[in-house]
Amino acid sequence: MKRRDFLMAASGVAGGTAAGAAAGPVAAAQDDGNTTTADGNETTTAANETAEGNESDSDGGGGGGGGPTEEVTVGPGGELVYDPAELTIEPGTTVKWVWDSDNHNVVAESTPDDSDWEGTEGGDDETYDTGYEYEYTFETEGDYAYYCTPHQSAGMEATITVQEGGGGGGGGAAAEEDPEHMGVPIQAHFVGIGTILMIIISLVYTFFLLKYGESPNTSGGN
Repeated sequence: MKRRDFLMAASGVAGGTAAGAAAGPVAAAQDDGNTTTADGNETTTAANETAEGNESDSDGGGGGGGGPTEEVTVGPGGELVYDPAELTIEPGTTVKWVWDSDNHNVVAESTPDDSDWEGTEGGDDETYDTGYEYEYTFETEGDYAYYCTPHQSAGMEATITVQEGGGGGGGGAAAEEDPEHMGVPIQAHFVGIGTILMIIISLVYTFFLLKYGESPNTSGGN
Protein backbone atom coordinates (compact mmCIF):
# COMPACT_ATOMS: atom_id res chain seq x y z
CA MET A 1 0.00 0.00 0.00
CA LYS A 2 1.29 3.48 -0.83
CA ARG A 3 2.08 5.83 2.02
CA ARG A 4 -0.37 8.43 0.59
CA ASP A 5 -3.20 5.88 0.50
CA PHE A 6 -2.45 4.78 4.05
CA LEU A 7 -2.49 8.34 5.43
CA MET A 8 -5.72 9.18 3.61
CA ALA A 9 -7.38 6.08 5.01
CA ALA A 10 -6.12 6.85 8.52
CA SER A 11 -7.37 10.43 8.23
CA GLY A 12 -10.81 9.18 7.19
CA VAL A 13 -10.97 6.85 10.18
CA ALA A 14 -9.89 9.63 12.56
CA GLY A 15 -12.46 12.02 11.12
CA GLY A 16 -15.24 9.43 11.40
CA THR A 17 -14.30 8.65 15.00
CA ALA A 18 -14.25 12.34 15.94
CA ALA A 19 -17.59 12.93 14.24
CA GLY A 20 -19.08 10.04 16.19
CA ALA A 21 -17.71 11.48 19.42
CA ALA A 22 -19.23 14.84 18.57
CA ALA A 23 -22.63 13.29 17.92
CA GLY A 24 -22.80 12.02 21.50
CA PRO A 25 -22.45 15.45 23.19
CA VAL A 26 -24.82 17.01 20.66
CA ALA A 27 -27.50 14.43 21.41
CA ALA A 28 -26.91 14.86 25.13
CA ALA A 29 -27.11 18.62 24.68
CA GLN A 30 -30.48 18.25 22.98
CA ASP A 31 -31.79 16.05 25.77
CA ASP A 32 -30.54 18.47 28.39
CA GLY A 33 -32.11 21.31 26.43
CA ASN A 34 -35.47 19.58 26.62
CA THR A 35 -35.03 19.05 30.34
CA THR A 36 -34.02 22.65 30.81
CA THR A 37 -37.03 23.73 28.79
CA ALA A 38 -39.21 21.78 31.19
CA ASP A 39 -37.47 23.46 34.11
CA GLY A 40 -37.98 26.79 32.37
CA ASN A 41 -41.70 26.12 32.25
CA GLU A 42 -41.64 25.43 35.96
CA THR A 43 -39.74 28.67 36.48
CA THR A 44 -42.37 30.51 34.45
CA THR A 45 -45.06 28.99 36.66
CA ALA A 46 -43.17 30.12 39.76
CA ALA A 47 -42.86 33.62 38.30
CA ASN A 48 -46.61 33.68 37.70
CA GLU A 49 -47.20 32.61 41.28
CA THR A 50 -44.93 35.44 42.45
CA ALA A 51 -46.88 37.91 40.34
CA GLU A 52 -50.08 36.66 41.97
CA GLY A 53 -48.41 37.20 45.34
CA ASN A 54 -47.66 40.80 44.40
CA GLU A 55 -51.28 41.35 43.48
CA SER A 56 -52.26 39.98 46.87
CA ASP A 57 -49.86 42.34 48.63
CA SER A 58 -51.23 45.27 46.63
CA ASP A 59 -54.77 44.40 47.66
CA GLY A 60 -53.67 44.30 51.30
CA GLY A 61 -51.73 47.57 51.30
CA GLY A 62 -53.83 49.59 48.88
CA GLY A 63 -52.56 51.52 45.86
CA GLY A 64 -50.59 48.65 44.34
CA GLY A 65 -50.47 48.43 40.57
CA GLY A 66 -49.42 44.81 40.06
CA GLY A 67 -45.94 45.87 38.87
CA PRO A 68 -42.59 45.67 40.68
CA THR A 69 -42.30 46.90 44.25
CA GLU A 70 -39.48 48.84 45.92
CA GLU A 71 -39.26 49.28 49.70
CA VAL A 72 -38.08 52.35 51.59
CA THR A 73 -37.39 52.14 55.33
CA VAL A 74 -38.51 55.20 57.29
CA GLY A 75 -36.21 56.05 60.20
CA PRO A 76 -34.16 52.81 60.17
CA GLY A 77 -32.82 52.08 63.66
CA GLY A 78 -34.03 55.49 64.85
CA GLU A 79 -31.91 57.39 62.33
CA LEU A 80 -33.48 60.47 60.77
CA VAL A 81 -33.23 59.24 57.19
CA TYR A 82 -35.10 57.37 54.49
CA ASP A 83 -33.30 54.27 53.25
CA PRO A 84 -32.66 54.49 50.34
CA ALA A 85 -32.72 58.27 50.07
CA GLU A 86 -32.46 58.15 46.26
CA LEU A 87 -34.53 55.75 44.21
CA THR A 88 -34.87 55.30 40.44
CA ILE A 89 -37.82 53.25 39.23
CA GLU A 90 -39.83 52.45 36.12
CA PRO A 91 -43.38 53.72 35.60
CA GLY A 92 -45.86 51.36 37.24
CA THR A 93 -43.57 50.57 40.17
CA THR A 94 -45.06 50.59 43.65
CA VAL A 95 -42.96 52.16 46.41
CA LYS A 96 -43.70 50.85 49.87
CA TRP A 97 -42.58 52.87 52.91
CA VAL A 98 -42.17 50.90 56.15
CA TRP A 99 -41.76 52.76 59.48
CA ASP A 100 -38.89 51.54 61.67
CA SER A 101 -39.15 54.32 64.25
CA ASP A 102 -41.74 56.79 65.54
CA ASN A 103 -43.02 60.23 64.61
CA HIS A 104 -42.36 60.32 60.87
CA ASN A 105 -44.34 61.02 57.73
CA VAL A 106 -43.87 61.25 53.96
CA VAL A 107 -44.82 64.62 52.48
CA ALA A 108 -44.39 65.48 48.80
CA GLU A 109 -42.28 68.58 48.26
CA SER A 110 -42.14 68.61 44.45
CA THR A 111 -43.70 66.39 41.80
CA PRO A 112 -44.19 66.36 37.99
CA ASP A 113 -47.10 68.49 36.78
CA ASP A 114 -49.31 65.52 35.88
CA SER A 115 -48.84 63.68 39.18
CA ASP A 116 -51.35 63.76 42.02
CA TRP A 117 -49.02 62.24 44.64
CA GLU A 118 -49.05 64.09 47.97
CA GLY A 119 -47.55 61.57 50.41
CA THR A 120 -49.08 60.13 53.56
CA GLU A 121 -52.59 61.10 54.55
CA GLY A 122 -52.77 64.20 56.70
CA GLY A 123 -49.85 65.98 55.08
CA ASP A 124 -47.65 67.98 57.45
CA ASP A 125 -50.08 67.60 60.35
CA GLU A 126 -50.03 63.80 60.70
CA THR A 127 -47.14 61.51 61.67
CA TYR A 128 -46.96 57.75 62.07
CA ASP A 129 -45.10 55.29 64.28
CA THR A 130 -43.15 52.01 64.03
CA GLY A 131 -44.91 49.32 62.04
CA TYR A 132 -46.94 51.66 59.85
CA GLU A 133 -46.81 51.04 56.10
CA TYR A 134 -47.71 53.27 53.20
CA GLU A 135 -47.45 52.59 49.49
CA TYR A 136 -48.06 54.39 46.22
CA THR A 137 -47.76 53.32 42.58
CA PHE A 138 -45.89 55.85 40.44
CA GLU A 139 -47.13 56.10 36.85
CA THR A 140 -46.00 59.61 35.82
CA GLU A 141 -42.39 60.00 34.75
CA GLY A 142 -40.30 62.71 36.37
CA ASP A 143 -38.55 63.71 39.58
CA TYR A 144 -40.20 63.55 43.00
CA ALA A 145 -38.88 65.03 46.24
CA TYR A 146 -40.31 64.42 49.69
CA TYR A 147 -39.50 64.97 53.36
CA CYS A 148 -40.45 64.17 56.95
CA THR A 149 -42.10 67.21 58.52
CA PRO A 150 -40.71 66.91 62.10
CA HIS A 151 -37.19 66.12 60.87
CA GLN A 152 -36.77 68.04 57.62
CA SER A 153 -34.40 70.47 59.30
CA ALA A 154 -32.27 67.47 60.31
CA GLY A 155 -31.97 66.46 56.67
CA MET A 156 -34.65 63.74 56.50
CA GLU A 157 -35.39 64.15 52.81
CA ALA A 158 -35.35 61.85 49.79
CA THR A 159 -36.00 61.72 46.05
CA ILE A 160 -37.57 59.35 43.55
CA THR A 161 -36.92 59.41 39.81
CA VAL A 162 -39.44 57.67 37.57
CA GLN A 163 -38.13 56.86 34.11
CA GLU A 164 -38.12 54.08 31.53
CA GLY A 165 -35.31 51.65 32.22
CA GLY A 166 -35.07 52.66 35.88
CA GLY A 167 -35.08 50.14 38.69
CA GLY A 168 -33.50 49.39 42.06
CA GLY A 169 -31.95 52.82 42.58
CA GLY A 170 -29.86 52.94 39.42
CA GLY A 171 -31.17 50.63 36.73
CA GLY A 172 -28.44 49.13 34.57
CA ALA A 173 -28.09 46.42 31.95
CA ALA A 174 -29.60 43.03 32.55
CA ALA A 175 -27.21 40.44 33.92
CA GLU A 176 -25.70 38.04 31.39
CA GLU A 177 -27.57 34.77 31.36
CA ASP A 178 -25.84 31.74 32.84
CA PRO A 179 -25.04 29.19 30.09
CA GLU A 180 -26.36 26.47 32.42
CA HIS A 181 -29.84 27.95 31.93
CA MET A 182 -29.67 28.31 28.16
CA GLY A 183 -30.66 24.73 27.33
CA VAL A 184 -27.22 23.06 27.09
CA PRO A 185 -24.88 22.21 29.98
CA ILE A 186 -21.60 24.08 29.76
CA GLN A 187 -19.63 20.80 29.80
CA ALA A 188 -21.22 19.78 26.50
CA HIS A 189 -20.03 23.04 24.92
CA PHE A 190 -16.45 22.26 25.91
CA VAL A 191 -16.65 18.69 24.57
CA GLY A 192 -18.13 19.86 21.27
CA ILE A 193 -15.53 22.60 20.81
CA GLY A 194 -12.70 20.19 21.66
CA THR A 195 -14.00 17.65 19.15
CA ILE A 196 -14.25 20.21 16.35
CA LEU A 197 -10.71 21.44 17.06
CA MET A 198 -9.43 17.86 16.98
CA ILE A 199 -11.01 17.29 13.55
CA ILE A 200 -9.55 20.53 12.15
CA ILE A 201 -6.06 19.82 13.50
CA SER A 202 -6.17 16.26 12.16
CA LEU A 203 -7.17 17.41 8.67
CA VAL A 204 -4.55 20.20 8.58
CA TYR A 205 -1.82 17.84 9.76
CA THR A 206 -2.76 15.21 7.18
CA PHE A 207 -2.86 17.79 4.38
CA PHE A 208 0.63 19.12 5.07
CA LEU A 209 2.02 15.63 5.61
CA LEU A 210 0.64 14.43 2.29
CA LYS A 211 1.74 17.56 0.42
CA TYR A 212 5.25 18.01 1.79
CA GLY A 213 6.22 14.89 3.69
CA GLU A 214 6.01 12.04 1.17
CA SER A 215 9.32 10.42 0.26
CA PRO A 216 10.21 10.02 -3.46
CA ASN A 217 10.95 6.33 -2.77
CA THR A 218 7.33 5.50 -1.93
CA SER A 219 5.98 5.75 -5.47
CA GLY A 220 6.25 2.01 -6.03
CA GLY A 221 3.77 -0.61 -4.86
CA ASN A 222 4.23 -3.24 -2.11
